[in-house]
Amino acid sequence: MLAAEGKPGRVFVIRLEDGDLLPDCLEEFAAKNEIRVGLIHLVGGLRNGRLVVGPESDSTEEVNPEFKEIDGRPRETISLGIIVPDQEGRPRAHIHGALGREDEIAVGCLRPGIRTWLMGEVIIQEIVGTDSKRVFHDKNKLGYLEP
Repeated sequence: MLAAEGKPGRVFVIRLEDGDLLPDCLEEFAAKNEIRVGLIHLVGGLRNGRLVVGPESDSTEEVNPEFKEIDGRPRETISLGIIVPDQEGRPRAHIHGALGREDEIAVGCLRPGIRTWLMGEVIIQEIVGTDSKRVFHDKNKLGYLEP
């Protein structure tokens, strides 16, 4: 296990509007407001895009994601994520969520291209005092949190 200590910073209360693109709009918000590290809480409606619902195999050498397409029908979500800068210092959001409609539920990692349906409510809790970042590993093509 690797760990770093930080302290609570600012808290942002955000309303996403219909059609806002995730995670792009939250990464842009983080950059504009100079949020380096933060915790994301998201509730609301989502549509369109893709979720990573697991790896295609259990190999840790080459991790190929398995995707689930999310069509244009609105789905309720409860999602949780983090914002951490990449190796170039750009904010990157890593968000996992449960999306549901009627008796169909999908849980996975939100990928770029998912859109807000009607509205989304977001709280970002900034964490200060840590130099955490996300580092890309060539071995399995994943970004690892480096506390």
